[in-house]
Amino acid sequence: MTNFKEFGLKPEILKGITELGFQNPTPIQAKVIPEVLDNRKDIVGLAQTGTGKTAAFGLPLLEWTNTKIKTPTSLVLAPTRELCMQIAKDIENYSKYLKNIKTLAVYGGTSITNQIRELKNGVNILIATPGRLIDLVERKAANLSAIEILVLDEADEMLNMGFIDDINLILSSCPPDRTTMLFSATMPREIQKIARKYMNEPIEISVGEKNVSSEQVEHHYYFIREKDRYLALKRIADFYPGVYGIIFCKTKIDTQKVADKLIEDGYNAEPLHGDLSQQQRDRVMDKFRNKNLNLLVATDVAARGIDVDSLTHVINYNLPDESETYTHRSGRTGRAGKTGISIVLVNSKEKPKIKTIENLIKKKFEKKLIPEGSEICKVQLFNLIDKIEHTESNDGDIEPFLPEIFERFKNISREELIRKVVSEEFHRFLIYYKNSSSLNVPEHSEGYDDRGGNRNRRENDRNRSRNSYKNDDEDFDRLFINCGKIDELNPQRLMGIVNECSNGKRIQFGRIEILDKFSFFEIEKSKSKQILDKINRFEWRNRKLKVEPASARKRR
Repeated sequence: MTNFKEFGLKPEILKGITELGFQNPTPIQAKVIPEVLDNRKDIVGLAQTGTGKTAAFGLPLLEWTNTKIKTPTSLVLAPTRELCMQIAKDIENYSKYLKNIKTLAVYGGTSITNQIRELKNGVNILIATPGRLIDLVERKAANLSAIEILVLDEADEMLNMGFIDDINLILSSCPPDRTTMLFSATMPREIQKIARKYMNEPIEISVGEKNVSSEQVEHHYYFIREKDRYLALKRIADFYPGVYGIIFCKTKIDTQKVADKLIEDGYNAEPLHGDLSQQQRDRVMDKFRNKNLNLLVATDVAARGIDVDSLTHVINYNLPDESETYTHRSGRTGRAGKTGISIVLVNSKEKPKIKTIENLIKKKFEKKLIPEGSEICKVQLFNLIDKIEHTESNDGDIEPFLPEIFERFKNISREELIRKVVSEEFHRFLIYYKNSSSLNVPEHSEGYDDRGGNRNRRENDRNRSRNSYKNDDEDFDRLFINCGKIDELNPQRLMGIVNECSNGKRIQFGRIEILDKFSFFEIEKSKSKQILDKINRFEWRNRKLKVEPASARKRR
């Protein structure tokens, strides 16, 4: 299909998407929409972020919707609040000229009472996070008996967040004769199991190969000492004067720290992570989309739902725990026909992950040397000259001041004037990189110590192993929860509950111990107070949750 009209969509839908600038369908849309509309086939869609997946499933939802039925007939599951909101907004935009279509997004971290009220008033298309949907179903507020089409978006991310049991429960609760569409950037074994169990001879539609990176993206890695990680980031950012990209960090703490350092050092950067309010998030994203912000420092979960097509770079300040997540990250650049660069900073301990990712994405990384100060100064200098050369002067605005300006400069030669202008504009880089040393380190040095010394590697590993248990305890708080095996609680479901109670923001877990009537679990120390404040206001399976520090209870 080369035109949306060929799909046979309603005129109202065509009018709405035409106003949004839709012209020709993307590859995933061209393959998915006919199969769903014409044949009602189950679909497994494998495509990267930014390929047009929302319209691929959203347009068929709207085409099928019977507005006379006030119980949801379409259900979309998404891993995070942000993605729920983005999908709902997109579908509302597509349906601008359709009458009586009601779309509702439901997710944790906000009033369930209001969501119940909206459901009672009638909803056609329901977009939900798994945990909140189960809560609504168990309160008999959400009815899944009329679901005709079910979509799992970012299915691999939902699994990563611990929602596997919730997904199984939801899928088994929907009518078996529904049409199911599953979209994922990667295809882990758990996704394959879901497809086999809950889908009816699904058609697999891929845009490119599974997990394979876009041909538009180059992959570079820089070998660093751990202590030089931030300094290396600064040099890379300085080496690309026109950089417009996302810097990915593993945790919210690192995200805030890196952003604070960049801002302090004069970079146009801001953080995006789960501790920001929705108002703060919207402000940051507006600045980033309008290119009033060059660098966005983000966690993987916070970056979900971001739709920006012109990023020049993705910088992996930390590699993700799951190699498949790298595919999501790198797919943020090299979109809409543009080229992009995905950069990774790795120390000696992380180096083996490069090979794992190469095997996954079926592309080789190019090793790059961290730019020297002299190289950066040269790049920045000629970038400044290019800017001056191509700046259009508006003589009308400056005309009144020109006579005095020429008078002031009459005794300065052309060469000296150029030197003064360049020196003034270029002062920061010249001072910062004056006498700067190299950050590059040999990659295969005998006994190389990542912290910059030459200790024997075996002794280093022994010391790390000896102290690992203590360090883990220092980083995590141990909490008690009043649910256990008799409540059908397991580690995956517990992770899902905690993530849902944190507005879908991924929390770092330590040990989890599920007992008969209650359980204990560890989460990152910096988030325990936030979780305690929020989770005790939630209900799960019609039971009010009670979570408190484990030290406050006598263990039985």
